[in-house]
Formats: sequence, C-alpha cells, structure tokens
Amino acid sequence: MTLDKVNRGDTIEIVSIEDKDIRTQAIRLCIYEGSKLKCSEKLPAGPIILQNRLQEVAISRKLAEHIVIEKVS
Repeated sequence: MTLDKVNRGDTIEIVSIEDKDIRTQAIRLCIYEGSKLKCSEKLPAGPIILQNRLQEVAISRKLAEHIVIEKVS
C-alpha cells in the first residue's frame, strides 16, 4: 500500500521509498524506511499530515504515491 491510501488516525511504518530523489526529500523530513509515524490528518485533495513524536510534516499526495507503507497495530 502507498502512503496516499492512508486514513486519518492510522499508525504506519515506511517499508520502502524506491525513487532516489524522493527518498532524499523524505529523509530531510525524518521519513525513512523503518520509521513509524501516525497520520494525524488527511486533507481532501490536499496533503497528508504525518506526526512523528511532537513534529508534524505535510506530505503532498504526489510524493505520497511513491512511498510504500504498512499499517501497524
């Protein structure tokens, strides 16, 4: 499943980011393979807001389509 399919409130783990350029952008936002994040908001036709501890990061839908995730209980 890709990040653009996540629902609000889901806890996820990043499985892979295949594109090298997108991986570089994501790492700058503290999003990397193996990191566990929570979707705090998913705006209609807008970005996905991810929470990592006390930090929130907005990820565009286009970028989210390239990030493979897995839901965590």
